[in-house]
Amino acid sequence: MSTKARNLVHLLVLLVFSTLVFTFELDFDDLDLEFSDGNMLKPSNNKLMAIKASNNSLLWGTYRPNLYFGIRPRLPESLMTGLLWFGADDYKGFWQMRHACDQSDELDEYSYKKHDGRSFAMQTITDIKNNLVLKTEFLKAPGGENGGDWAVRITGEPIVDEVSSAISFLYYFGLEGEGSLDLLNDPDKSGLKGPVELSGETPELGKFRIRVVEDSLNRMPRIITSTDLNKYPNDLKKFQYWGHLVPDGEVWRAKDYLNGMFTTKLSNFQPQNDAYPPPPFLFALNNEVGENSNFFVIQKMVDTPFQFDIFFESDSSPAHIDDLSNLLKTSSRDFDARFERTFGLSEKGFEKDHIYFAQAMMSNLIGGIGYFYGSSIVDKSYVDDVDKDEQNLEDKREADPQLTPPASLFTATPSRPFFPRGFYWDEGFHQLLIGSWDNDLSLEIIKNWVSLIDDNGWVAREQILGEEARSKVPQEFQTQYPHYANPPMILMAICSFIERLNNVTSFTQFNVEVNQDQIALGQLSSTTDPEILPNRHLHDPELAKGYLAEIYPKLRANYKWFRRTQWGEIKEWGRKATSKEAYRWRGRTPGHTLTSGLDDYPRPSPHPAELHVDLMCWVGFMARSLMRVAEKLGKDDDIEDFTKQYKNILANLDDLHWSEEHKAYCDVSVDENEESVHVCHKGYLSLFPMLLGFLPNNSTKLGAILDMMHNPDELWSPYGLRSLSKLDEYYNTGENYWVGPVWININYLALSSLYTNYASKPGPYQSKAKTIYKELRNNIINNVYNEFKKSGYVWEQYSSINGEGKRSHPFTGWTSLVVLIMAEKY
Repeated sequence: MSTKARNLVHLLVLLVFSTLVFTFELDFDDLDLEFSDGNMLKPSNNKLMAIKASNNSLLWGTYRPNLYFGIRPRLPESLMTGLLWFGADDYKGFWQMRHACDQSDELDEYSYKKHDGRSFAMQTITDIKNNLVLKTEFLKAPGGENGGDWAVRITGEPIVDEVSSAISFLYYFGLEGEGSLDLLNDPDKSGLKGPVELSGETPELGKFRIRVVEDSLNRMPRIITSTDLNKYPNDLKKFQYWGHLVPDGEVWRAKDYLNGMFTTKLSNFQPQNDAYPPPPFLFALNNEVGENSNFFVIQKMVDTPFQFDIFFESDSSPAHIDDLSNLLKTSSRDFDARFERTFGLSEKGFEKDHIYFAQAMMSNLIGGIGYFYGSSIVDKSYVDDVDKDEQNLEDKREADPQLTPPASLFTATPSRPFFPRGFYWDEGFHQLLIGSWDNDLSLEIIKNWVSLIDDNGWVAREQILGEEARSKVPQEFQTQYPHYANPPMILMAICSFIERLNNVTSFTQFNVEVNQDQIALGQLSSTTDPEILPNRHLHDPELAKGYLAEIYPKLRANYKWFRRTQWGEIKEWGRKATSKEAYRWRGRTPGHTLTSGLDDYPRPSPHPAELHVDLMCWVGFMARSLMRVAEKLGKDDDIEDFTKQYKNILANLDDLHWSEEHKAYCDVSVDENEESVHVCHKGYLSLFPMLLGFLPNNSTKLGAILDMMHNPDELWSPYGLRSLSKLDEYYNTGENYWVGPVWININYLALSSLYTNYASKPGPYQSKAKTIYKELRNNIINNVYNEFKKSGYVWEQYSSINGEGKRSHPFTGWTSLVVLIMAEKY
């Protein structure tokens, strides 16, 4: 057997193995908002028009963030599209097919350089193994009743011109749920002359047409000879295609289905004289359409450079996209201008390279927004025993994980390859930046999260909805428990919205002219103007108040759930405190408190007597935040309750958690004699009263915290604040996750609090706060920027020893807060 034939046999075995392991339309008349007290709020016409305008504007998007590129609508079952590619220069290229973001693909970079969240996006992907730089561009044209039209341009350039780059370009369209999808071109076993056209119809999208258009300058791979063209049935000058019936809920497995198709093709292939055709012919689609096909893959074998345009055209659109090149150029320029208006980085003295870096960070965060739908796994067997000793309960209970009814979530994600799903405390950080860019997009995402708070007030800290999401999560982490909490950072994003609302004076700051008559007549609510859509709720008091009224009952229920399920014990262990306010994270295991978000940060051994200082601060933060929402809504009784509880928490914070011996806020537990003791591990945990702005400007405790922050032997490093003191016995040990490395989210909170609460206000520590703020801001910006230039990525965390980016990448969740740090928008 020849070497070429032997390679093909090996490839066939690999393919067989891989295969084996293998409403939008709202009924507005029925839309009621139910409050927990039983009252009903019937939305006004303005509100209904606003909902409809928002749904149209945000229906389509790059809402498949786990893929290198994919488009879908915010609908549970509908049309989904995606890009795949592989090298076709040799027989090994196929099993390195790119589809879902994967760090093992070892791409040099993939990064949205511009993304406005609504109508325009541009991404570059550098694939060194295939000598390829891909650029994906997305453009959406609003209009019509069903979300309007959109277009995609995908171009490929060689990294090294002299090197052949045969590429198999594939793009698929899969329809789930009710409707039809059909190929309009006449079938041809040799392939299809372009453009390739499909038509479809669904109840939500109406009728639509899809076109795949090839640039006239595209050429076949250089390895193909004229003899090859006459020898094999596939005419590679044409598009190749494949239509298949895929069950609902399975389109996400597009790569697996392609593997299966090629496995069948190769197993049936009969080589002539022990000779296999060149890879572009061997790995061409079979040009067949199965009965009732709802999944179509379009393929073109090309050499670099190449370009393809894909158009989705709704029958309800008044006009279709007809000058894509100019529209993309205009959208790119508009993005640059809007970015500078919003963040003012050029005005602050940043050079082009830094602005490019900031644009990429924000764009990647927005490019990580996804729409998810499906069931999650919840184990409710703990619910009736939340007040008992979890360590004993663990041995007695019987696990009972159950699939929940399907739910949907529109959310940003921390990391496209590693965490492509929603995380509750991460999302609050995400929305600080997204809200600064597009207020109403952020409000839509926040509302989606709030809708998941159940009747008891609980929301799962990690939203793993459907089989696609579960495929990226180890089985032991898939089950959620309804007595497990997570930091309620989403309230900080809501308070940021209120702050923006209070500070808006006119539309001129958004480069838009709107008068009060337009607001009074409801024209602002129904507008589709892309300049107005991002900020409607900031200029329409009715919309803003209606939004807060809609989300408030569930936020209040979540607060009550925290107080009911995460309470801690005081008098049981002989402790003295001003009130009964004390809290303990549930879901603790030895060495980990995943529910706190600080995972492996050192804590006492799990015990019912524990009290956790960060959780006490989070509950106090909830009380203060809900107080602000209640003030907007005129909820006087609630304001009184929140105020009292907040004051009690501040008092108990000092009574229970301040250690005079360590000059730090600490967790509390008991010793071997069951006497209450402070368990102190200086680090992020010790900072929470300052991070959340609880400490007065003249507090000596503030002075002690600032000393700890600025001490190189404690938290200070040239790359940001360490998560754990350098003097702590656990510093940089074990998993080394939250025990030393620098995390941008906590550094952002530190900078925000210093800037807002301490550096800008007179007090004995103002000068020190100013110094720390200035130095810390420079350290964070410089290190994250330098690592981006070096690696092409922003990272989950950074070494406190040398500043090197660590763990998952790209991690454009809360690390993208560096944009706000640069802009000093806190």
